[in-house]
Amino acid sequence: MSQINCTTESRKGKQLTERDRYQIEILLREKMSPMEISKRLGRHRRTIEREIPRGMVRLLRSDLTYKEEYCADVGQNEYLNNAQNKGPGLKIGHDHKLAKHIEERIIKDKYSPDAVIGEIKVKELKFETSICTKTLYNYIDNGIFANITNKDLPVKKDKKKGTYKKVKVTPKNLKGTSIEERPENIDNREEYGHWEMDCVVGKQGGSGAVLLVLSERKTREEIICKMPDKTEQSVKLELDMLEKRYGKEFSKIFQSITTDNGPEFLDFKALEKSIFKDDHRRTTIYYAHPYSSWERGTNENSNKLIRRFIPKGTDIGKISEAEIKRIEYWMNNYPRKIFGYKSANDMAS
Repeated sequence: MSQINCTTESRKGKQLTERDRYQIEILLREKMSPMEISKRLGRHRRTIEREIPRGMVRLLRSDLTYKEEYCADVGQNEYLNNAQNKGPGLKIGHDHKLAKHIEERIIKDKYSPDAVIGEIKVKELKFETSICTKTLYNYIDNGIFANITNKDLPVKKDKKKGTYKKVKVTPKNLKGTSIEERPENIDNREEYGHWEMDCVVGKQGGSGAVLLVLSERKTREEIICKMPDKTEQSVKLELDMLEKRYGKEFSKIFQSITTDNGPEFLDFKALEKSIFKDDHRRTTIYYAHPYSSWERGTNENSNKLIRRFIPKGTDIGKISEAEIKRIEYWMNNYPRKIFGYKSANDMAS
């Protein structure tokens, strides 16, 4: 494999993992040179050249002669023995129960490392050892876990959160109520019953189905509905169904809904009108400024959580209602750092 065709990113400064050593053993049996192996694994050539002697063993052939061969187990044991003399051992030590719990939460349940550690503290889960979020990230970076890499993490970035300011831009929907008219108690998340609404779209050229996502600003409660298309009629129908479900309580639970200026939300009169009384307004629709997604930050963060299960390019029409409700349940029970790792359901109770 030439340098041009090598697509493996270099992992400079990282220790070889046990998985790496098994790969080295296999590639050496395939008669690959240290240079070829280094390109395949994204390691420096000298790292591979130093590793091979570490795991060499003498094997007796059937003709009673000897041959030398690299053994991954020997190389790993040698590395661990040498590591004992380098200072304190790993804090997680031999706490296999904790390691298994972390792997299940991150891989199976799609938790972030911070959510895993936060949940352990809040629920007072008992393990032999305890580690902090920073230590867990370091372990993942260094390949300590056999089944977790940074590819398993939903988001990993060092960039600081941006600072946003309100902008004075005339909304596209001139007839609707601007977010500038939204009361301060809604802005400050002081009261339950104020939601943000958005659509999560699927694969272009697919079935056309989308998800209607409602996010409650105070508790981060989520409601996800599957719609056949991204139209005003479909949005109105879903709100009508929610009003039927909650009945007279709808106006208390959905006091206001903030949306963007998408064409599916522009008919504010239809969205606000109750299905029970023609002259009754069931909720108030507020419109954010164009190109100001941070004004619906709760919605945007919720959409990122949904994308852990439904990546961009997925045909939403092929996602079952049961799966959508499972995602909704997961989001409402996900530990949130902003709430001291309590979930939306915890905050609502």
